[in-house]
Amino acid sequence: MGRSRYRFLDKQPHFLSCTVVNWLPLFSNPELVQILLDSLTFLHTHHRIAIHGYVIMENHLHLIASSSNLSKEIGTFKSFTARSIVDWLKANNRRHWLSQLAFYKQLHKTGLDYQIWQEGSHPQALLTAEIFQQKLEYVHQNPIRRGYIDDPAHWRYSSYRDYLDQQGLLPIVQLEI
Repeated sequence: MGRSRYRFLDKQPHFLSCTVVNWLPLFSNPELVQILLDSLTFLHTHHRIAIHGYVIMENHLHLIASSSNLSKEIGTFKSFTARSIVDWLKANNRRHWLSQLAFYKQLHKTGLDYQIWQEGSHPQALLTAEIFQQKLEYVHQNPIRRGYIDDPAHWRYSSYRDYLDQQGLLPIVQLEI
């Protein structure tokens, strides 16, 4: 397995994506989305990451975040949420989803029965205000591009409302740009 060309820069805001294996639409279930929201809230509350923007779609999420060790924190997030999602699927007898997650698990992951997340998060450092604004707009427009809504304020799982000075679902640290 080759080294990734993607690198995290300390404390710099990054745009990143976390995608479910085979783009399975796990997050069409609000209870599974809540696992993501609770985990991100925990990381923010314990000052492990600052969330600057996000959108959660049915099979992936985009995040703009910063941290002194963002790579480690995103790895922790993905590991914790994967275990929690599998536990929820087992407890709720969702055998179809479990069989899909087992089928699409990469062969080299011999210590796991299931795989939730694709490997990597493809971090992109946001080095200028212009690039930050471009990525934030990309994040907030994602549900519109998918044809789910006409107005980004209508997507529940997004930081768009926070940027309108309304209460969102996650604590957002707005950057001064």
